[in-house]
Amino acid sequence: MDQLRAMEIFVEVARWRSFSEAGRRLGLTRAMVSKHILQLEQRLQARLLHRSTREVSLTEAGLAYLAPCQATLAQAQEALRALAHSSEAGAGLAGPLRIQAPSSFGSAWLADAVARFSALHPQLTPMLYVDDALLDPIAHGFDLTIRVGGIPDVHALAMRPLAPCRGVLCASPDYLQRYGVPRSPQELQQHRCLHFSHLTDGTLWQFSRGDERESVRVMAAFTANNGLVLQQAAERGLGIVYNTTFLAWRALLAGTLVPVLSDWTLPLNHLSALYPASRQPSAKVRALIDFLLAEYQPVPPWDRELQAAGLLLS
Repeated sequence: MDQLRAMEIFVEVARWRSFSEAGRRLGLTRAMVSKHILQLEQRLQARLLHRSTREVSLTEAGLAYLAPCQATLAQAQEALRALAHSSEAGAGLAGPLRIQAPSSFGSAWLADAVARFSALHPQLTPMLYVDDALLDPIAHGFDLTIRVGGIPDVHALAMRPLAPCRGVLCASPDYLQRYGVPRSPQELQQHRCLHFSHLTDGTLWQFSRGDERESVRVMAAFTANNGLVLQQAAERGLGIVYNTTFLAWRALLAGTLVPVLSDWTLPLNHLSALYPASRQPSAKVRALIDFLLAEYQPVPPWDRELQAAGLLLS
């Protein structure tokens, strides 16, 4: 029996309280998971799990075994990473680099940056996965995740801010000619609003201007989980979109979208790089983070363009 593999399977079963889910995560059948757990219990001469048709739970022995089991796996992974790091140091950056990012930012900016980074390190094989779902970076095996906003688990993930992510309200000139230009946040309640479904506060849009604070519950005329979809709808005259400057900048410069309520500020967010906090990032991950910081600091290129055109305050 491969005891290290059996320990890994046990930890996954304990995490998900399910043989089937642990198998799905590890690419094993439920029967194979059960076989490994049974062999591990026989080797330890202790029952680790209570099984029932409804759930799986840890026995007292299982609870006692879980923490040292996790520690052993972490040490084994650290040994492999140390070996990989040693190889990278001797041979340059090489091998797979798994990256996940929101689809809008991934396609608008990150894909080009990763391509140029890869050209500098031809032995690398980046794998860029763009999706607006808030996937668990650790469970899905990503080396680096780019996300707008905070991190879901401060204990499991470390974060490096890469760039400010500024919100901007905008609409097409045609829409504003037909429906008028809102002069205050509260007037948005009389307008067609295009809503990004992943906003933390839902349809409650928040604004600030100096010491003033305003919150408006808008009626969404159109909702999507993708910023590019919403921007295209806005350019078609469908309504006022809650956008980001990294996505809207070309349309704002071209005049196909016009800033709305530009004297008010939307909450400032950040583009962040996330990686597992339990280990030091690999040389590949550190190099890519440094590359992106050089690209986006101190002011990201999309905001520089808008500032130069007078469409964004410093």
